[in-house]
Amino acid sequence: MAINAAQVKELRDTTGAGMMDAKKALTETDGDMEAAVDWLRTKGLAKAAKKSGRTAAEGLVAVKVDGGKGIAVEVNSETDFVGKNAEFQKMVSDIADVALTVDNVEALKAAEINGKPVETVITDAIAKIGENMSVRRMSSITGETVVSYVHNAAAEGMGKIGVLVALNGADNGIGKQIAMHIAATNPASLSEEDLDPAVVEKEKTVQMDIARESGKPEAVIEKMIVGRMKKFMSEVTLLNQAFVVNPDLTVEAAAKEAGVTVTGFVRLEVGEGIEVVKEDFAAEVAKAAKG
Repeated sequence: MAINAAQVKELRDTTGAGMMDAKKALTETDGDMEAAVDWLRTKGLAKAAKKSGRTAAEGLVAVKVDGGKGIAVEVNSETDFVGKNAEFQKMVSDIADVALTVDNVEALKAAEINGKPVETVITDAIAKIGENMSVRRMSSITGETVVSYVHNAAAEGMGKIGVLVALNGADNGIGKQIAMHIAATNPASLSEEDLDPAVVEKEKTVQMDIARESGKPEAVIEKMIVGRMKKFMSEVTLLNQAFVVNPDLTVEAAAKEAGVTVTGFVRLEVGEGIEVVKEDFAAEVAKAAKG
């Protein structure tokens, strides 16, 4: 398969690897970007997966809590300017209020605000503001206590990252601290039991390949993998992570010390996983001038 310059650039931007290493990785994996990242990691050539979770879309995430239920909703726009628009913010807040009454994003789009389906409200806003918009995602959580937190808040209860944490026990301030921790560390799951087995198997395979590159005997490699997977779990599962407020404790231990148990969490970040083609600034200005 022919590998083009754009693919090489994307892999270099994602991993920090050199040009020839990136090209070889793509050649070895028939142009499969994800497999090429793993190939570079195996060879110790990926400095960091800097852009694996690129966020290119704009808009806001809103969070609302009502008793033991919390919801987070992502409403996208084309530019960050719209996210600062008071009308857009009011619409997002109204959509979040309605989200507390439904169970999924499709039901949310059909639910009504002042007699109009949310989908129609969005269409009207597109016509008025002049940018494409969408209700992209919604997540909800229930618990004895639900705490919310918004990072980079643009207005009350909405910003670039929205977090909800469900607790058993009376919250004494630990809930917000844990929510802020989640915003910063973006854990993949609550615990090892909740982690996608495919993610675990993939990491184990990568670590096995890295270890084999050392040339050590298989018996030694097996012991190395146990330690490396334990470290991996401490990095990606919330309860096993070192608590940012007190790194001497895990999140689970800090919660226990505060007299609560963390039972779940939701974290939504604006534009997470969406990629758009970036125009150069001059092209953007010219496009805007043409209307």
